[in-house]
Amino acid sequence: MGLIANYNCVSDKNLKELKSLGSLEEELFETVEEWSDEDELLLDIDKMWDVLHFVLTGVGTDHKDDKNPLSQAVLGVMAVEDISDYVAYTEHNHLANIVAALDQFDIESALESFDMKACKEAELYPNIWDYEEEEEEIKDEILHNFEQMKRFYKQVLEVNGHVLVSIC
Repeated sequence: MGLIANYNCVSDKNLKELKSLGSLEEELFETVEEWSDEDELLLDIDKMWDVLHFVLTGVGTDHKDDKNPLSQAVLGVMAVEDISDYVAYTEHNHLANIVAALDQFDIESALESFDMKACKEAELYPNIWDYEEEEEEIKDEILHNFEQMKRFYKQVLEVNGHVLVSIC
């Protein structure tokens, strides 16, 4: 199966509920799953979250940068502590900075210097970096996910929502 990243737009009410659940893991994941089923505004970047973070920031997700809006775009701002999978949220007041950073990021230039060996050395998830014949396909997928992420954050900003990130 593997670790898949999903991004949902959540309302003020849902964010408040999420915060009240804290680290009640079972209830948290049931609630998040229900929201995913109901939500029309969501983003699934499958297993490419770690490499997308690497392309955007130069480091893998093990090095989350709370001050970098590009890192926040992939990993959220506030992580839920003491649970086995990764769940974080980003409140609406952070979204304009994330949208601006994504808009200003030169993805074409970043992909020109993309290096499968660097991904392997950084031990990025998923472990696909030995398949050099698939490099163009991987770059296309990164570009697609980046464009989808930009569109998603703009839409969430427009509807005054918050973002919920789950990697599990």
